[in-house]
Order: sequence, then structure tokens, then C-alpha cells
Amino acid sequence: MPSLRALYAFAIFWSSCLLFLVEPMAAKRLVPLLGGSAAVWTTCLVFFQTMLLLGYALAHWLASRFSTYRQTLVYLAILVTGFLFSLDVDRALHPDLLHPATSVFLLLARMIGIPFLALSASGPLLQAWYARSQARGAVLHPPYRLFVVSNFGSLVALASYPAVIEPRATLHAQGVAWCWGLLVYIVVCAAIAWRVRSDGAAALASASATDAESPPDTTRMVLWTALAACGSVLLCAVTGYLSQNIAAIPLLWIAPLTVYLLSFMLTFNGGVRYPRTLVLLLLAVSLGALGYLLWSGESNLNLNVSIPLFCAALLVCCTFAHGEVYRLRPPAQHSTRFYLCIAAGGAIGAFFVGIVAPRVFTGDYELSCALLVTVVLALITTWRQAVYWRALWLTATFALCATTVRYVHDYREHSIVRARNFYGALRVTEEAGSSGLVRHLYNGTIEHGTQWLQGDMRRTPTTYYARDSGAGLAVALCCSRAARRIGVIGLGAGTLAAYGGAGDVFRFYEINPLVEQMAHRQFSYLGDSRARIEIVPGDARISMAAEAPQNYDVLLVDAFSGDAIPVHLLTAQAVNLYLRHLRPGGIIAFHVSNRYLALETVVQQEADHAGLHSALIESDDDNSRDEYSAAWVLVTRDQSFLAQPAVRMGTSQIDTIKGVRLWTDDYNSLLPLLRWRGRSDAD
Repeated sequence: MPSLRALYAFAIFWSSCLLFLVEPMAAKRLVPLLGGSAAVWTTCLVFFQTMLLLGYALAHWLASRFSTYRQTLVYLAILVTGFLFSLDVDRALHPDLLHPATSVFLLLARMIGIPFLALSASGPLLQAWYARSQARGAVLHPPYRLFVVSNFGSLVALASYPAVIEPRATLHAQGVAWCWGLLVYIVVCAAIAWRVRSDGAAALASASATDAESPPDTTRMVLWTALAACGSVLLCAVTGYLSQNIAAIPLLWIAPLTVYLLSFMLTFNGGVRYPRTLVLLLLAVSLGALGYLLWSGESNLNLNVSIPLFCAALLVCCTFAHGEVYRLRPPAQHSTRFYLCIAAGGAIGAFFVGIVAPRVFTGDYELSCALLVTVVLALITTWRQAVYWRALWLTATFALCATTVRYVHDYREHSIVRARNFYGALRVTEEAGSSGLVRHLYNGTIEHGTQWLQGDMRRTPTTYYARDSGAGLAVALCCSRAARRIGVIGLGAGTLAAYGGAGDVFRFYEINPLVEQMAHRQFSYLGDSRARIEIVPGDARISMAAEAPQNYDVLLVDAFSGDAIPVHLLTAQAVNLYLRHLRPGGIIAFHVSNRYLALETVVQQEADHAGLHSALIESDDDNSRDEYSAAWVLVTRDQSFLAQPAVRMGTSQIDTIKGVRLWTDDYNSLLPLLRWRGRSDAD
């Protein structure tokens, strides 16, 4: 029955594509509403995994209660409801900034809840129908191989969205096209329902006869869930470790997720035997390599080495976890229960990393936890094998326990303060410098401020905010008025307050309350400043939209140095909002010192679109003063400011990049801006 086989394969492939396309589309709409933080995307992943679990539960309930034909009718009704639900692609959304994690769940449920639930059920449900077709004597491929088709569809969508769809289509156009894609899937499911309409009592009896075999025992189901959770924790932990400790590269999350999906394709392919011994040996090597990196604290590996190393190790670890799941698979008639356990494990793993860890840990300890879970599961699954396996994994367990203890100790030893919340893990370090003690504020590898604690250097602006930087020039030369009014998006250690003079007002916008606490308690820039300091909590754009015009002389936008780029602060609508708060002739200074993104091109386009003039100001390192090379784009209507000698001498050419379009709230794409080899003069 090649036509029926093709119908099932296309339906599963297409539903997986739709699932992996709607995830970034929904997140792109939601992330700006909650400040553009990387934590918002992590919490989105928890929602997606939770909805996947509910979808698998729906599939199991339908497959265990109804005949195939009745299942198709119920499922089609849910799909049509989801289609009608998704037609309003531009519905208004209002986040709750006091409870961001809860707000993510509620907003996503409102945006995509029903269609996402229906698509989540597609894989196990269609495979159950497929298995029942086998029970009636149809000659079809083994149903578990359809899981490979599902993951291949996910992989295609994962690759096509940032590379093909996002650079070419607005969010509105993407939403409309996705609705049409969902309609195609409904039509295909209706065709399958038509083919199985004669199922009736005879098919149910046939399936019931096959179901006579007892269901899997609790121990096996717990093991399925634990192994799936292991893969999910590994995915999230490696992604977080790479972006926070190796390199803050935008879109880096795609590589680990690709590896994760590939491990499913390798292990669930019924035509290739799972090479268990080889995988276990590679697992020992991979765990040893990652354990050594944690033990040594090595995070300065060349990117050409570190990223492939971590991805290769993740592939081996996930291949072990998913290979063991597939090795312990049940007969096809219990497939929905099997997939339900896999989905439960995925949700548990994502929930641990996205929700539990930020509340329990003060540092980024998820990777060491993931490695420990992996080695313990290796010990459990090989316990009844040869004694050398038990000896190997027992030794590895003790070694990784020791590594975890040392990793946590080293993290704490070099930090005088550690704290973590929804928006990330912060720490303050202190060390002896050439002129006395110096403190640093870090979020992962991103430095948010440095201060000398003694002497004249105490009130000296450092890092990216030196006096010859774009920020320093903008504040110093903006106007001749004695009392300046300065707005700053992003607080950090409060370094820019060092420029404050008597009568000045420095108004900071900061979304992370922990940053404000550390700026006040661990650094003295705010307290030492002669200006009046105002701090506005919450996302800057949301706060500014609710304020009366502030008449800033300078507005410094300092939020683009990490891997999670808050693009909503860099759109045409955002620039119009900034202009409303700027006095005539005022300056907007965008900090674009990003190693991997050419953001200056976007800023120049925004300036040209708004009828403004722009200049890229690049300053050099001065290690003796803890001044870092920095790139700022100054945007203003006042050409006389840009003509001043200090500004003109520091101005560099902004390169034109082919394929970059004007960013708006409905369109933005990072891919054309990526510097694939990085930039050595930006941190």
C-alpha cells in the first residue's frame, strides 16, 4: 500500500515541520514583551515540552479508548478548532512582568495552545493508526521508523527557519503561511480518515487481540522516562554552557538541538542495529573529556575546537540515552504509552533546567548535573552486563561526583557574591590589580562592569565606557548645559554614573532586579556619582512607552553584547520611541561591541530611515586602566556634534552588508549579520 504509506509519512513529516516552525515564530512575538532575555526562550522550551507531553497523553487516551475511525473524527475536530484558533495571528498580548515565567506559559497558551496540542499528538497517534493497519494485514514499514521521519521534519524546519524563512518574511506573513500549512495537514489527516473509515468493530477486535500482551511494567516505563529526561537535560545544559561559558554566539542553540534530533534519527532507525558496545565506549570517552574540562575550569578553548567537541560529546551522550530507550521499546501496540514516557522525560528535563535550576542553584551547575545523571543511567542499564562495565561506571560516577564538587568550589572561590533568578546567573569577582583591588560583574562570560576600589581610579569609567569611547564622547560633548539629562538602557555595575555631575540626572532602565542590587551593594558608581540617580525597573521599551517625554540629552542603549539580542530595542518603532524622549538635537548612542554580530549596519539603516545622521565610534584597549575596545554608533540630527574633532577622529566606516533589511517589530533577522569567524577587537 505505497499510497497509504506515503500519506502517513507525509502527515508525520509535515506536522513536525509545523511544530518546529511555530516555536520560533511564537517566541519571536513573546520575547520582546518580556525584555528579550535568553531566559524567556528557555521558559518557552519548557512550555513546548509540556505541551508535547499533553499531546502525547491525548494520543494515548484516544488510541486506548476508541477505534481508529473514531480517533480520526475526534482528532480532526481538535485540528479544525486549532485552525480556527490560529487564524487571529495578530492578537494583542499583555505580559505580567512581575511573574515572567507564569506569563510565558499563559501567553503561549493563548497564542498557540490548541493547534500546538493537536500537532503534538500527531506523531504517536498516526503511528498507532499505522500499527493497527499492520494488525489488519497491511504490509507497511515498522512503525517506530516513522519517529525518524518525525525528527527529520523537525530538522528540516530547524534549518529552514533562520536560514530561509526569517530573513525573507515578516512575522505576520509567517503566521498566515503557517495557517495555510496547518490547513494542508488537516486535509491530509482527513484523507487518512477516509481511508480508515471501514475500520469499525473488526479493526478494533483485531487490535484488541494484539493488545492481549501485558503492558510494560512500571520499572521499564520509569527507565524510559529517566533516559528521555537525561537527553533533554543534556541538550539544555550543553546549550547553556556553550552560550554562557564558551561563546555568546547568537543562534548557537541550533547546533545542540540539531545534534539532539540527529541522535533520535540514528537510534530509532529500525534498519540499522544499535551499536551498543561502541556507543558505551564512546560515552566513557565523552564523559571523561567533558569532566576534564569542568575539573580544569578550561573555557578558553578555540571555538573551532570547543563547539565541535561539545556537540560531538552531546551526540554520543544523547545517542546512548535514546539508543537505550529504543532498545527497551515495547511492541507497537503499546507505542503511545512508550511515547508518553519519552515526552514526560523531555518535559521533566526542560522543567529542571528552565524552572528548578534558577531557583535552586546560585551558579550554572546544570552541565555537571547532566553528566552525573548520564553516568548513573549508564551504570543502571549495564548493571547486569559484564563486571568490567560495572567497574567502569562506578569509577566514572565517583570521578564525576568529585568533579562536580570541585567545579562548584572553584565557581564559589572566585566569586564574592553569587545570585541567580529568571534572567540569569550573576556573580561578582574580586582580584588584585596593578593599582589595587578591582571588581567585575559577570553574567556568564559577559562582563557587565568593572571598578577599581581604591584611589582616583574608583570614579573612573572602565570597560566599554572609557572617556574616548562613543559613550564617553556623547555624554561629554552632547551639550553646553550645566545640567544634563541622560537616559541609559541597561544598568550593569552603574559605570556610566561616573560621568554624572552636579545637577545632572541619570535615569537607568533595568529589567533584572538582581543587577540593581549588585550595582548598589558591590559597586560604588551609583553612590559616588554627583548626579541624581533614577532607576526604572522593567523592560526599557515598555517603561518608556508608558512615560511622558523625558527630554534626554543623550540616550545610551547598552543591551546588545550577549547571545540573546533584545531585537525589540533596535527596530524602527523603538527608534521612534527613543526620539519621543529625546530633546531636539539630542543623541542616541547604541553599544554595538558584539564579537559575532555586525549590529552597526542595522543602526545605520534605522538612522537613515528616521532621517538621522550616524557615526561609528571605535576605541582601543587600555589594559592598564581596564578599558576595553568598544564600538558605539552615535545617532543624531545635530551634524555639528558629529563634526567636532574628537568625534570625527574616532569615526570609522560602517560596512554595507548585502541582504540586511530594515528591522521592524514585524521583521528582523540575525543571520545576515553574523560574523562567522568573530571579531577580535570586540568582547
